[in-house]
Amino acid sequence: MLNFYRHIEAAVAENRKLLAILIDPDKFVEKETEAFLKSIPKTTSHIFVGGSTVENNQTEKTVKAIKGSTQLPVFLFPGDHNQITDEADAILFLSLISGRNPEYLIGQQLKSVVKLRNTSLEIIPTGYILIDGGKECAVQRVSNTEPIPQFEVDTIVHTALAGQYSGKKLIYLEAGSGARVPVSEEIITAVKKAIDIPLIVGGGIRTTQQQEKAYEAGVDILVMGTHFEK
Repeated sequence: MLNFYRHIEAAVAENRKLLAILIDPDKFVEKETEAFLKSIPKTTSHIFVGGSTVENNQTEKTVKAIKGSTQLPVFLFPGDHNQITDEADAILFLSLISGRNPEYLIGQQLKSVVKLRNTSLEIIPTGYILIDGGKECAVQRVSNTEPIPQFEVDTIVHTALAGQYSGKKLIYLEAGSGARVPVSEEIITAVKKAIDIPLIVGGGIRTTQQQEKAYEAGVDILVMGTHFEK
């Protein structure tokens, strides 16, 4: 079995920047799979599949359609334990460590154990940190948690370190789908300097210039989603 996390670590060690395209199953049209995959950048390294609210079985249908048309690794990015499917390659086992809602710190994780204890998915523990992107996002509404303001850089850094110290293998800074303001370069640089594990950043990235600035600031895996849905 391939070890996808080791591939990410190797890329970080070689300073190879990765790009993940995030697909929301509720907005994905299966019959347009091939056209969609042709539209994404050739530099795409991963496909993430998931959303804050997804109809039952839609995630599995979406993953099957994608796996049938690409060799790119497909990672689950689940907003709920019901989105878990063995059809994917790996799962970002998320804990919303920026919030204080026990349902998204450990509740959803407990509910997922029945599916995951015998899974073929590679499970990658991920500390998920919601950053204020200038508008209320779906994660904020569903999880009933507040994002960390962008000016609270120390709080964001400490939260990321708490995630690393508690055993997370990835830190994911998220400004939210359709964010007006992406995670700032100051935050990215500060977090990257502090942690020893790969850094993922998503939300509000729309232009090549924004991508380049995020990579220069220290992003290891950049996530784009809404831009390609439109």
